[in-house]
Amino acid sequence: MLATAGSAIGLGNVWKFPYMAGEGGGSAFVLVYLACAGLVGVPLMMTEIMLGRRSQCNPVNAMARLAREAGSSARWSAVGAMGIFTGVLILSFYSVVAGWMLDYLVRCVTGGLDGITAEQAQARFAGFLADPRRLLVWHSVFIAMTVIVVARGVTQGLERANMIMMPALGAILIVLLGYGAVEGNMGRAAKFMFSPDFSKITPSVVLSAMGQAFFTLSLGMGAVMTYGSYLQRGVSIARTTFAVAAADTIVALLAGLAIFSIVFAHGLAPASGPGLVMQTLPIAFGNMPGGRVAGALFFLLVTFAAWTSSISLLEPATAWLAENTRLSRVQSSLTTAGPAWLLGIAVALSFSDWKGFSVFGLGIFDLLDYLTSNILLPLGGLLIAAFAGWVMREAHESDELGLNALAFGAWRFTVRYFSPVAIILIFLNVTGLLPRFG
Repeated sequence: MLATAGSAIGLGNVWKFPYMAGEGGGSAFVLVYLACAGLVGVPLMMTEIMLGRRSQCNPVNAMARLAREAGSSARWSAVGAMGIFTGVLILSFYSVVAGWMLDYLVRCVTGGLDGITAEQAQARFAGFLADPRRLLVWHSVFIAMTVIVVARGVTQGLERANMIMMPALGAILIVLLGYGAVEGNMGRAAKFMFSPDFSKITPSVVLSAMGQAFFTLSLGMGAVMTYGSYLQRGVSIARTTFAVAAADTIVALLAGLAIFSIVFAHGLAPASGPGLVMQTLPIAFGNMPGGRVAGALFFLLVTFAAWTSSISLLEPATAWLAENTRLSRVQSSLTTAGPAWLLGIAVALSFSDWKGFSVFGLGIFDLLDYLTSNILLPLGGLLIAAFAGWVMREAHESDELGLNALAFGAWRFTVRYFSPVAIILIFLNVTGLLPRFG
């Protein structure tokens, strides 16, 4: 459970959720995100954990083993392989963003953010992105940090650190929330996030919100299934899922409120894109009493949260390679991290030297983010729901989930009908094959 929580709570909450909400119209995005997370994300997380615990192996082997158990084709293993591939793609740009946190951690410690203004914060972040050497160094450092842990296995030390670091991150977010209430514009931030404006709910907002729900809950990438294989038999899958999803959602909402209160107080644009956090939080840390210590602690904790999430991105591929080849775990982790590191170089350069390069009008960073969050992750969730709802034996599912008849019936209806139909309708609407709404 702690490993899964560490996987879910990361940059998706503190970095991605606020800027996605800013670009998606605030309350419109938040409303759809909460619906997607609760109605689609939670049942699918239960499903992935159940598949992992039932199979007791990596996602590729898990899907093949469970398909054979159900008398179906072992070709379902391709779903696990797609998830592993998606995880490696995400790690390539995730590590670059995590490198931003490492750089700003050093800035806080050395006093580089003391007394910073909104204009200076924007200028310094722009200058940082224009420096490919610094981006590449921090990207490489973070990949190395991830490989070190994955190569040695997910140990109790990581779980114990989660027990300390995750509550500490929540405490720092509450401190930021207090700063936003005193020095920021909390009223406008709350209205921006929670005052429903249904006119802003467009197909693209719905797709982005669904993609964010999958991204932040680590669904469709094999991570939850892998950690599910480590879950003991006596642990309730439902309680584990609800605890992780609740913690994940609370962290995202706290981060959004804290950041948008600073955004509106300093006349910044909510739709500032991926750099939103790096242009707002330095203002708070640079001007609050004890901000140097609070800022250093915040970026340290966010780095740790990103670290645990990146481990979950690399772990499925490493587990598969170690279980199916003669490579050691160290060799397997290096082999799987290599492509992510190389692709991350292109991502880092896309902010500077390769800024003019685009595919379908998207830079490398935006392309990988859109491809994984809005296409591959929901598609993986759709296939997992189809497998659990229509292929896997009902008796095996009931045995693993341990739910009463009413709860099991609700879960099964969701994965058989509601989740697949919702995902398909969103895809069709965005592609223009259905009449657009909103």
